[in-house]
Amino acid sequence: MERRNAMTIGAVAKATGCNIRTIRYYESVGLLAPPERTAGNQRVYDHGRVERLAFIRRARALGFPLDDIRELLGLSDQPDRPCASIDAVARRHADAVATRIEQLSRLKAELDRMVAHCAGGRVADCRIVRMLAAEDSTGADPTDALSEEEPDGFVPERA
Repeated sequence: MERRNAMTIGAVAKATGCNIRTIRYYESVGLLAPPERTAGNQRVYDHGRVERLAFIRRARALGFPLDDIRELLGLSDQPDRPCASIDAVARRHADAVATRIEQLSRLKAELDRMVAHCAGGRVADCRIVRMLAAEDSTGADPTDALSEEEPDGFVPERA
């Protein structure tokens, strides 16, 4: 590697917005190849490693799991291949994101219902606290703590 174009880990962190510990972690799990080192054992990164780190950061920002990023990196290292495999990874992730959005939407609706039915009284009478503190050894849904017997008939929707 040409040393004058090499960057230290601190410079790479600053250039990519990636924490130094995270860079070292990506190296330890094999997403980034270990960098060359100076005579003083300092890590030095070439432009290609910096670009690869930027790829990883963008993929993480989009929520791709590390295994998918590893697969995408492996596929991107083969530029003459058709991109169908990359499309499949992206589609799979988009489907997982859509599923998670649906789950979070149901969760938000449940939380909104709980808050909307808050009587605003004392904590000792708070239905939100009672539901969150409900202990059930049967594995039943803890929202059962708010039952049809509540004075205003509030029954949480099941996810």
